[in-house]
Amino acid sequence: MSIDTTTFLPFNADERAAQLRAGLTPGRIAPIRPFMPEQHRAFFPLLTYLFTATPDERGWPLASVLTGPRGFITSPDPTTLRIDALPQADDPAEPGFAAGTEIGLLGLDLATRRRNRANGSIVSRNQGLTVRIAQSFGNCPQYIQTRSVPATKTDGRGVVAASVDLDRLDEAARDLIESADTFFVASRGRDELGTEGGFDMSHRGGRPGFVAVQGETLVIPDFRGNGFFNTLGNLLGNPRAGLLFIDFSNGDLLQIQGTVTIDWQPEGSEPTGAERLWRVKVERAWRTRSAFPSGSTFGEFSPSTLHTGTW
Repeated sequence: MSIDTTTFLPFNADERAAQLRAGLTPGRIAPIRPFMPEQHRAFFPLLTYLFTATPDERGWPLASVLTGPRGFITSPDPTTLRIDALPQADDPAEPGFAAGTEIGLLGLDLATRRRNRANGSIVSRNQGLTVRIAQSFGNCPQYIQTRSVPATKTDGRGVVAASVDLDRLDEAARDLIESADTFFVASRGRDELGTEGGFDMSHRGGRPGFVAVQGETLVIPDFRGNGFFNTLGNLLGNPRAGLLFIDFSNGDLLQIQGTVTIDWQPEGSEPTGAERLWRVKVERAWRTRSAFPSGSTFGEFSPSTLHTGTW
């Protein structure tokens, strides 16, 4: 396959609008390629987990994670990823893993802080997924806490406890959120953006306690990042998000959907380093026991994280 390695994609209109709202000069061209460079293609097969953003039956983003042994992700060519895993049958995100649907992917090695994103569409589903890549880009390692995650002992389709639909954030959910130093966010560009939009999966990190729970609303500081504004650009045009929190000690997942409002110029007692705040009004939530490899060992906080505060 012949690839023009000099090709980069433009920031879409909502990303540029978010950059402007943040006080930046909007970028014209993003360091985002319509294919995976060789280093990204070599990176994905090293992973044993892959974070995903897919649609639910209403088109809302849902965040989830696929797991498998090292090598369960492969790249037969620069615009294709083959993922030899499927979501659990009772994963609320499972119906969205269908041929013809858009998907956002985040490859993240928590041991090394390396992360690459790849967005595209599912072209086939059988014993696994084949994804055609439309956007590929790397991210800086800011706010990623290191962890050693045990190797999965299954092919990503092992038996786990059934997901429980929560009618509210119970005490266990609140405790997980308020003690988290890491979570993941799925977002989706508005339909009018066409091929410049789509799904995106991203990481957020901070000191434990950086996410506040106020009733049924999560208040999240937005620290200085890479200036792309992929997530906040999506939320500016389509204020629906899917969040994923992981209890790394036992592998439990907490998946949340909610509507987002962004405070671009907060005034008050927000955490040190917060340039903006975004509030997620929780609409739906699910808990799944033992869906991620348990027994992860915490390493260290990112140097960037140590310069931020908590509520």
